[in-house]
Amino acid sequence: MYSTETEHKREGPSLPSSPTEANPLHPSPPVPPGPPRSQRQYERIGESTGTTFIQTLIHLLKGNIGTGLLGLPLAVKNAGLVLGPVSLLCMGIVAIHCMRLLVKCSNRLSERVNRPFLSYGEAVFTGMENVSWLRRLAPWGRWMVNLFLIITQLGFCCVYFVFLSDNIKQVVEAANATTWDCQVDHANQTALAGTSFDSRIYMLFFLPAFILLVFTPNLKYMAPLSLLANLVMCCSLVLIYYYSLTNIELPINLPLVGKAKDYPLFFGMAIFAFEGIGVVLPLENKMQKPEGFGRVLYTGMGVVTFLYISLGTVGYLCFGDTIAGSITLNLPNCWMYQIVKLLYSFGIFITFALQFYVPAEILIPPVVDRVSGHRRRIAVGLLMRALLVIFTCCLAVLIPELDLVISLVGSVSSSFLALIFPPLLEMLTFHTDGLSPLVITKNVIISGVGLIGFATGTYSAIMELIIRNNPPHSHNLSPSYMLQ
Repeated sequence: MYSTETEHKREGPSLPSSPTEANPLHPSPPVPPGPPRSQRQYERIGESTGTTFIQTLIHLLKGNIGTGLLGLPLAVKNAGLVLGPVSLLCMGIVAIHCMRLLVKCSNRLSERVNRPFLSYGEAVFTGMENVSWLRRLAPWGRWMVNLFLIITQLGFCCVYFVFLSDNIKQVVEAANATTWDCQVDHANQTALAGTSFDSRIYMLFFLPAFILLVFTPNLKYMAPLSLLANLVMCCSLVLIYYYSLTNIELPINLPLVGKAKDYPLFFGMAIFAFEGIGVVLPLENKMQKPEGFGRVLYTGMGVVTFLYISLGTVGYLCFGDTIAGSITLNLPNCWMYQIVKLLYSFGIFITFALQFYVPAEILIPPVVDRVSGHRRRIAVGLLMRALLVIFTCCLAVLIPELDLVISLVGSVSSSFLALIFPPLLEMLTFHTDGLSPLVITKNVIISGVGLIGFATGTYSAIMELIIRNNPPHSHNLSPSYMLQ
């Protein structure tokens, strides 16, 4: 999932080039005042042409499709066969609404301050400055947004460590028993044969490769690999859909509504998947005709919501209570689907560098600027990159549960970025325009749901993590844990 999750999300190397997104915690000097956005007729910043409707749509799609999608069948299990898809639909509608709110507020605020465009953090800063009694706290508002952006991106990197270790572990340790017959075990989870190593060992094995990957000096060098990663991930998704649709066993005897204690875990996993709000402002700014971004948003997120609901439902129908933290872990022990795991893992590996870009660009330059000498600056920059990767690996080693990492990251940071901040920003931006009581009530409800989801989701994920690592309760472990 590209990340969103920041000012670019998962797989788009071109997105971080936005000048206001490079270092939000230490912002660059203000853009010189110029004609308001409405008077510029959407003139592009620093270029005469921008992205077309189709190009922007593709960026939006790949910015919202990643590892979160593969975990949605387990999310539907936590919510129930009926409540899960309905909740995903409602969450999709609210997430799209909040994305639209962010774009609308950013446009209005950029006109007020005579700026061409504003980033997420700058929009919150400007919105708080728009309210006299909040003006002193405006820098804290920008700091909070950018902090959650960093947490989200590093959280994605942790998820990638766990995802790769789980999937490569299955492929490697089941290699001797893998056949070309994909109907050997209809119930299907890949059976591990022979010696089994802890998934943490595989994380440490991948650590040097990730460090070398993030040493890439410029994301433009990753563009060919990024394109290849997108293609192989699309092919993998087609095969996952095919297997899930053709292997649903009847009659279906699954709970329509899940247990109440598991619903917060559903919330965290679902909002993790939907948290693409960080990508909308850079994409809207880069369009040739930004006034048409609404059509891009509704079309793209409509497709994304359909994919989320369909794969979540079909995956749960196919694998039932045995569904794992990623549906790839349930695929049969045959070479075609083992190759699917390898291809998707390759795509996630390449995406790691793109997800890592934003926190690196935020955290590393202030440290490098304190060092004199070109060679020393390069050495310090590389060292900082290596330390950040090691930090994310350590977090993944501490929480080697794919579903819980996804739920925790979603609950902690994605709930704020996707649900809590946008409605509050609308009230700050348009408070002088006389918002109707209905709009205020709507915004309070959305932000309130986000806060409740943050609190309950974080608590449930932490408690479930404690239970799974408590030996006396080992007989209650879920299938996703048993595959670690």
